[in-house]
Amino acid sequence: MTKEYTSLGLMSGTSGDGVDASIIQSDGNTKYQVIKDQYFKYDEQIYQNIHNLKEKIYNIKQLEKLTKELNDLEKQITLFHAKVVHKLCETSNVDVIGFHGQTIYHNAAEKISRQLGDGKLLSQLAKKDIVYNFRQNDIKNGGEGAPLTPIFHQLIATQHKLNLPICFLNIGGISNITIINKTTELFNFNSRDIGPGNCLIDSWVRKNSKKKFDKDGLLAFTGKRNEIIFKQAEELFSSIARRKTQSLDINDFDVSFARGLSLEDGAATLTDFTGKIIGTSLLTHLSSINSPLLKVLICGGGRKNKRLIENIKKNTLKNLQIKPIDDYGVNGDFVESQAFAYLAIRSILKMPISFPKTTGSNQPCTGGEIIKIK
Repeated sequence: MTKEYTSLGLMSGTSGDGVDASIIQSDGNTKYQVIKDQYFKYDEQIYQNIHNLKEKIYNIKQLEKLTKELNDLEKQITLFHAKVVHKLCETSNVDVIGFHGQTIYHNAAEKISRQLGDGKLLSQLAKKDIVYNFRQNDIKNGGEGAPLTPIFHQLIATQHKLNLPICFLNIGGISNITIINKTTELFNFNSRDIGPGNCLIDSWVRKNSKKKFDKDGLLAFTGKRNEIIFKQAEELFSSIARRKTQSLDINDFDVSFARGLSLEDGAATLTDFTGKIIGTSLLTHLSSINSPLLKVLICGGGRKNKRLIENIKKNTLKNLQIKPIDDYGVNGDFVESQAFAYLAIRSILKMPISFPKTTGSNQPCTGGEIIKIK
């Protein structure tokens, strides 16, 4: 009988607002069961420190220059995660913890992906085996370190008996897709980042109001798109798209081109721009699949932005079925935290978590640095 592990996945996304935590039970291969999902909001100081530092880091030199500030923030983030672990482990016996950490800098060209999170310290505080630093082995093997969730997307499709082909669209800070083809072949999927997700909208709202994001797209619905700035944004994105990388970072984009617009008009312009990029990218990457059964399942916080989803639908095939993953019995807020719980188990079992068709690695790669409690 195949051994099953109880794993806690901790994911703090590019929004930098808190930690998604999921406990699952899985064999790391063919099945999983969700035990618990819970969100923990960062305190305001950690939230501000994350975004203040991210906006200062645009290359490796700045990353090195801010070492002290980054180390201080890493300790704060790790201590926060330790509190989350203690809270959840009061009621659940966990075998291993998948600790993603907080991405502070990701650059595909430089082959650098830096997540803040001290795995050794968390292991000492939680007294649990920790898997962290998930992206480095992939990078050492020629990959870009992202995206890492496709293997879990495939498991979702299999376990929920979803008709193939199917596309998972995750709209976090960055948008990424996983296309699973209609075949029984294992690991037959393609994945890549396709453009901005919430990052431009969130950044605009943070800089121009006391809000942290545009809830349900209400600000954008109130505003009016500026056509001149919209066209400028498209021209700026075309230079990024030509790089043909598998992964992107929120620092690949900025909102300076929208300067001078009102809060509402800026939100409308940036939301429509983001929706067009996602929609046209879907068209491009799904063009090789000719099937009326193709569905797009949306997960991540962006699925709740109604104006964004409207624009995605406007810019892709009319007969494409685009629905939140929640409609299929999966909580769209916790797909990534569940994924890193699953990846932690695969890491312990020395099973691959990244692949040439997902990150551009030379070969399927195991991943995750493992800290065993003594």
